Amino acid sequence: MANEPQNQQEQQQESPQPQQPVAAPQPVAAPAEERPFEEELLRIYRCATVVKGGRRFSFGALVVAGNRAGRVGWGYGKAKEVPQAVDKGTKAARRAAVRVQLSGSTIPHQVDGRFGSSRVRLVPASEGTGVIAGASVRGVLELAGVRDCLTKAYGSTNPKNLVKATLDALTRLRNPDAVERLRGVPVTPRRSAGGQRRAKADTARAKKGGPAA
Repeated sequence: MANEPQNQQEQQQESPQPQQPVAAPQPVAAPAEERPFEEELLRIYRCATVVKGGRRFSFGALVVAGNRAGRVGWGYGKAKEVPQAVDKGTKAARRAAVRVQLSGSTIPHQVDGRFGSSRVRLVPASEGTGVIAGASVRGVLELAGVRDCLTKAYGSTNPKNLVKATLDALTRLRNPDAVERLRGVPVTPRRSAGGQRRAKADTARAKKGGPAA
C-alpha cells in the first residue's frame, strides 16, 4: 500500500505531455534576384530558301525575357519549326540578361539609346502613367520592371533594332548613389528651367538685401 502513491507518481511522470500546436510557417516573398523569369514573344519571322525542289521555309523568333525586377535580356532563335525557334530565343534571352537601375516604378532619369539607325528616348513618368510605348519597346520595359515611363522612337522601326536600342538605353541608367560613389562628390538633383530662374532671382534678391520669393 505504501508503494501505491510512488507508483502513481512514476506513471504521471512517464505519461506523455500534450504537445503544443506548431504554427504554420509564413510564406516569404522571394528576393528580386530569385524571381522567376518571364518570356514574351515579340515577333515571328518566316524565312524561305530556294532550293532545287522548291522553297524550304524556316522560322525565327524574337523573344524578350526578364524577372520584372531589374533584369532583362533579348534573344533570337531560328529553326525549322516555330516551337523550336521560340525555345532557342528564350534560352538566348536568359543567357543575355543584364541588370538595369530602376527608381521605384520608373527610371532614374531621361536617357537615349541607339542601335543602327534606330534611336529610343526614355523619359521618367509619375506613378500611374503606365508604359507609353510601342510593342517592341513596351515588352522590354515591362519585363525589366518599369511600370511608368514615356518613350519616343526615332529613325528605323525595325523591331530588332528597337529592342537593342531600348536595352542600350536601360544599360546607361545610373542612380544618384552609384554616381556619388564613382565620382566621390555629392550629386544634387537637377532643377527645371523655371526652378533655375527662381533660384537666380532669389540669389539676386539676397545680394540686394531684399526678401526671397
